[in-house]
Amino acid sequence: MLITANRLERNPSLKDQIRDLNIQQTVYGHLGYPVLQAADILLYKGEAVPVGEDQVPHVEITREIARKFNNQYGEVFPEPDPLLTVFARLAGLDGVAKMSKSLGNTILLSDDPETVKQKIRKAVTDIQKLRKNDPGRPEVCVVFSYHKKFNPAEVEEIETGCRSGALGCVDCKLNCSAKISTFLAPVLQKRSELENDLSLVLDVISEGERDARITAGATMNEVRTNMKMG
Repeated sequence: MLITANRLERNPSLKDQIRDLNIQQTVYGHLGYPVLQAADILLYKGEAVPVGEDQVPHVEITREIARKFNNQYGEVFPEPDPLLTVFARLAGLDGVAKMSKSLGNTILLSDDPETVKQKIRKAVTDIQKLRKNDPGRPEVCVVFSYHKKFNPAEVEEIETGCRSGALGCVDCKLNCSAKISTFLAPVLQKRSELENDLSLVLDVISEGERDARITAGATMNEVRTNMKMG
């Protein structure tokens, strides 16, 4: 046995999901998902995994499985490290800890400028700032956290304007949505190009699948040899 159900139940990401979605009873799908993620990493001997901050516990589970296998059967798997950016987690539009598709509080990479503007318009701000001239608290504002990611050049000016009451939430949100859309523009352009050249997409997928099968096959041969399974 490489990992126990009790260990998987202690996964912070699972606890967050149970709380956020009000799940009454955990099933295999909840416990098995991080193990499947671990398999995807280990099968290709990943050494570094680019993840959001909330996925770090899953990488730690992967490391534990790799360590246990290596100790029991001999060295096969590297213990992968998580790769985090400065902004490893973005707060959800509703002010919860993170964006989540299941909670419907996300900005998607495929969102066009109008969609982004409508989503940001509904984003949670400082509940104590009721009118434009009221002083605000940018440290509790979701929109301000997005400015720090997508509009760093204006952060100081926005913070000052918010705290003094000179900057209203409507103008702040419009500015933020514009900056996010500017950031997403090359992503949307590339997406459009690929949508119009599906043969290229299929070729890339096919080539990747072929290479993945070769790597996976070699890894599984090592696993079977070390486990003396033939």
